[in-house]
Amino acid sequence: MVDDRIRVDVDGAIAILTIARPEKLNAFDLDMLKALAAACDRVEADRAVRVVILTGEGKAFSAGGDIKAWGAMEPQAFGHDWVRFGHRVFERLATLRMPVIAALNGHALGGGLELATAADIRIAEKHVKIGLPETSLGMVPGWSGTQRLVARFGAQIVRRMVLGGEMFSGEEAKAEGLVDLVVEPGTVMRAARDYGARVASRGPAALEVAKLMIATANGEDKGAAVEALGSILVAKTGDLKEGIAAFGEKREARFKGEW
Repeated sequence: MVDDRIRVDVDGAIAILTIARPEKLNAFDLDMLKALAAACDRVEADRAVRVVILTGEGKAFSAGGDIKAWGAMEPQAFGHDWVRFGHRVFERLATLRMPVIAALNGHALGGGLELATAADIRIAEKHVKIGLPETSLGMVPGWSGTQRLVARFGAQIVRRMVLGGEMFSGEEAKAEGLVDLVVEPGTVMRAARDYGARVASRGPAALEVAKLMIATANGEDKGAAVEALGSILVAKTGDLKEGIAAFGEKREARFKGEW
């Protein structure tokens, strides 16, 4: 799906995904979610890409979901077409084969923080505000704010944001473990590119497998990660090649247990 509000720019081993709806603080509507999923498919298919940087255009990283996009939905459509679909899209980002760096150029609120949490590394400018304000609207976080955030940052800090409405600056967020690096205003993309170059210099196969192993240890989609690791291993074996050849030639396979 083509939507110029989700831009993809590839520069060698680094792909930059930019949320480009600055007049709405990069808030998402349904078409933008679809475009983000398509962007993930595009960068994952490019074997030259070893790291992804995700950022926003203008003053915000992302204000999350556009209230006008979901506020009038019937409950069933809201739960399925908005919340569950958004969950799947963010999971697609989180499970990209390559590491993802979120470059927080501005505020990351609600779904914007949930989006940033789908990345592996978060770099924030010190002036940004980070929080989960959904309960002030009478709703709850819906794009893994009570799930992935708890797994990655711990339950208590999520309680403080969701129940107490606390918001954190970039430096406060780093002290709480919500971001990994804090930089001066206007410098986050340079910092993200530098970090991305460091990541891209490492073995791509090792990065992919290590990312899966870390996700498994953290309890994130453990079954899928284990099956992916097992499938990668088996796909490298002589037995698989022999099995496919035997199937095509309509004969019994002669497996040798070759690794």
